Amino acid sequence: MTAQAIRRDRSGAALTERLAPYLFLSPAFLLFVIFVVAPVLASFVLAFVNWNLLGSPSWAGFHNFAKLGNDPVLLDALRNTLIFTASSIVLHVVFGTLLAIAVNSRMPRVLRYLLRTSIFFPFLISWAAVSLVWKYALDPSFGIFSYYTHQLGLSQNWLIDKSTALIALIFVDFWHTIGFAFVVLLAGLQAIPEMYYEAATVDGASAWQRFWKITVPLLSPSLFFVTVISFIGAFQIFEPMFLMTQGGPGDSTISIVQYLYQTVFRTFDVGYGAVLALVVFAIVLVVTGLQFRFLRRFVHEA
Repeated sequence: MTAQAIRRDRSGAALTERLAPYLFLSPAFLLFVIFVVAPVLASFVLAFVNWNLLGSPSWAGFHNFAKLGNDPVLLDALRNTLIFTASSIVLHVVFGTLLAIAVNSRMPRVLRYLLRTSIFFPFLISWAAVSLVWKYALDPSFGIFSYYTHQLGLSQNWLIDKSTALIALIFVDFWHTIGFAFVVLLAGLQAIPEMYYEAATVDGASAWQRFWKITVPLLSPSLFFVTVISFIGAFQIFEPMFLMTQGGPGDSTISIVQYLYQTVFRTFDVGYGAVLALVVFAIVLVVTGLQFRFLRRFVHEA
């Protein structure tokens, strides 16, 4: 083989090696463009048109954006979504941490496995199945959960009372998704070296001091991750509101994403629906950015 042929083979191999990473990434990148970038760009375009999914779109200018200021349902949806999101974050962080600490304590391995599995198992069930099961369990006529709460002197009209409907949905979300926060925080706890606790015990630190001075700082990366993921998931909640309460009674449980769905697929106002989608996108983007800007300061760097 001549020297020229050898150089040509080497250059071809080098080119293939340089292109290989991009070829492996191309399927994921293509899916990202189709299902993320394209819909976002389409929302920007549709926000400036009037379209009912049947006729031809017509230019609307900023009319759809102006409707945001005179929409009382949007205010209800934002309020419900913010209450739901704040409750979800607090419950996931607090109870996820407590459950992780309890399961991580000294106990038989079999019991630890059973607890870990039972807490995480609901997270594996689809939201549709969870919503339907809890809708029947909370039914005031024959729901088993409503029956026992009634025996305790509590409300049994959980889903049809404005004062309790959103609370019921927050509880169902907690039951369904706490397993994810629990597993993440449990993994964070198990990554903390035991020697830190042993040294603190030798120095006379109490259990409370060990928790605040060792557990919380070293668990802060996991807590930060749970906070961000809980916010993103809770702010885009849709299934329990849609399947369990349909946003009612009244608009007491309607979420911003459910309102977006109703705007597009029930009133067929695609332009205004696109504006609502941009509002959701902007809020999630800004709040997540603020979380990284400010909460990141409290994350312990290993």
